[in-house]
Amino acid sequence: MKNINYSSLCSTIIITFSFILMQKVYAADAHYQGRTNYYAPYAEQSPKVDGVANESIWQEAKWQTLDNRWLGPEYSKEDFQGRYKVVWTKSKLYFMAEIVDDILIDSHRDPLTQYWDDDCLEIFLDEDFSGGEHQFNHNAFAYHMSLDNQAIDIGTNKLAQTYTHHVESRWQQQGDKLIWELSIDIYTDAYQDSATDNQPIELTAGKIMGLMLAYCDNDGSALRENFIGSESAPGEGKDRGWIDAGLFGKLILAN
Repeated sequence: MKNINYSSLCSTIIITFSFILMQKVYAADAHYQGRTNYYAPYAEQSPKVDGVANESIWQEAKWQTLDNRWLGPEYSKEDFQGRYKVVWTKSKLYFMAEIVDDILIDSHRDPLTQYWDDDCLEIFLDEDFSGGEHQFNHNAFAYHMSLDNQAIDIGTNKLAQTYTHHVESRWQQQGDKLIWELSIDIYTDAYQDSATDNQPIELTAGKIMGLMLAYCDNDGSALRENFIGSESAPGEGKDRGWIDAGLFGKLILAN
């Protein structure tokens, strides 16, 4: 019978357990405290992306507000208000945002130039809720949605590029509000900018994703005056969501 070194075996077990525990602690620390939990209802039929939002499924979804001032001075309710809802189908996420913005600015005609300094809706998505850095990779996407319905983010080549083929976007003016509807295909962090065969994943009930929305508000300056988001941003650099997915809230796909 082979002799067993119990001291070595116990050490191995302790090291293994410690490694597992460290992984769990690291996962727990991947996101800041106080993140939002948002439960998105399932849509039996896909909402039409037309800026009208008259489908009954939108009545089942709850509002989430954009009320955390990341950049800029205090602003009035006439200057900006924002909130959004989310629903899902097996193939896409659907967003409906309600925006009050008294002045709409889209002064940079090149969609890849200073797109963050025009009025734009920004949607941050982390497919597996892993948190962490996503500046020049696709650990998460930060879709900057322009008023002409283009989606811009930074690619793995460290340059801005269009991801409009991921997103369908339409908005309409209703009174003093913009009703902005979008549908988004969801990709994993294996997405490759140079590939032509990237495939979006199928969504299922119970899936957890990272989510945060924000609005860049420009009332006529060379740079945006305000940047307002759905999640709090502790510490310095409150606009760092374009780098740090740990700021994202938790999106749960409900039945």
